[in-house]
Amino acid sequence: MRIFRHVSQLLLITFLFLACTEQGPKVKGSPEYITEIEQWHQKRIERLKQDNGWLNLVGLYWLTEGKNSFGSSSDNDIIFPEGSPERIGIISLKDNILSIVIENGVKITCENKPVTEMILKEDITDEPTILNLGTFQWFIIKRGDKYGIRLRDLKVPLVKEFKGIETYPINSDWRIEAKFETYDPPKEILIPNILGMTEEDYSPGALVFKKNGNEYKLDAIESSSGYFIIFADETSGEETYGAGRFLYTEKRDSLNNVILDFNKAYNPPCVFTKFATCPLPPKQNYLQLRITAGEKMWGEQH
Repeated sequence: MRIFRHVSQLLLITFLFLACTEQGPKVKGSPEYITEIEQWHQKRIERLKQDNGWLNLVGLYWLTEGKNSFGSSSDNDIIFPEGSPERIGIISLKDNILSIVIENGVKITCENKPVTEMILKEDITDEPTILNLGTFQWFIIKRGDKYGIRLRDLKVPLVKEFKGIETYPINSDWRIEAKFETYDPPKEILIPNILGMTEEDYSPGALVFKKNGNEYKLDAIESSSGYFIIFADETSGEETYGAGRFLYTEKRDSLNNVILDFNKAYNPPCVFTKFATCPLPPKQNYLQLRITAGEKMWGEQH
């Protein structure tokens, strides 16, 4: 019994020693860099919670050619949530022209002005017509040859309840200098989306980087201030969103260098709502690499 007691004590001491000395992932980087990433992520959370963020989406309704009646009554072509009028009006789609006529007595505004009827601009114009009714707000989106109503509820509970997004520990090793390899002419790439559509886009070049002695390449899409990357990696579907993540970079410098900071990799909108129409990574942007940086999965979707 004494020997058994000694063995048990030894095992307990060994267990406690290992528990105390076990090293988990640690934050790595200069204080200035760590602060920069923390502030970037905080602003990201704030943007999600804004009126034009992704947390308050409550509906996405595809329009058909012709007249589309809408409101909360079940006999409408498009059924809005409870709390909206039974019959709000009619949105007409003809030859890619959209217009709206509002039912008498329904108070809808656009830029704080009452609306009875008007032509609607969709989101690809960068100046979509935004309509308001109580706490509801909506505008028209165009995806491929389809038009739809994107509906928000500015007082939806999720905005207040949202606690943020878990991230990997900040690690400056994932701030990587890549080389920009120009495609001349720009390379046509196929971008699938969550709706099952595939759209053609053009990549001005690839971002080529090395990690753990191996070389990787990501096709970039030009954005107003730099490059936009849609990628997936070996954490996708396990620790991060299964349909990949997004990342923005600045433009290349005079030596064709671009900083890829995966600590700023973030979830697409589809993680937070089923009413988004997210692009998915092109097949060449699936990396055989575990990128343990940036945002992890939110919620239960994978």
